[in-house]
Amino acid sequence: MAHWLYKSEPDTWSWDQQVARGGAGEHWNGVRNFLARKHLQAMKKGDQGFFYHSNQGKAIVGIVEVIREYYPDHTDETGRFGMVDLAAVRALARPVTLEEIKQEPRLSGMVLVNNSRLSVQPVTDEEWAIVIELSEQ
Repeated sequence: MAHWLYKSEPDTWSWDQQVARGGAGEHWNGVRNFLARKHLQAMKKGDQGFFYHSNQGKAIVGIVEVIREYYPDHTDETGRFGMVDLAAVRALARPVTLEEIKQEPRLSGMVLVNNSRLSVQPVTDEEWAIVIELSEQ
């Protein structure tokens, strides 16, 4: 199983809204970056990812799961981009802030640290475990 990170501005789509969708989940639309599209295309049903509040909060707050693989994004008039559907799995024990992530030497190679503008990012198994560990401290 691969791991990912999904960035969302909480005033546009928040963790609470994701949770409210329940098992039906919600489509992750609006991605207009070719590298992020490549990541979306690589996702498989059952892959899990971190839900990250960007701009406000700047923290990983929960875990989501891919419940539908890549398909066309109905909001893209060009037809070049697609989306996946995500369902909330659980909140982290406590949010892990971007500041904490940047201060953790074991996470210095994390995409979130090095390419913070990318809206959909891969997360290594080691990074996944470290973030979970940080959330439980």
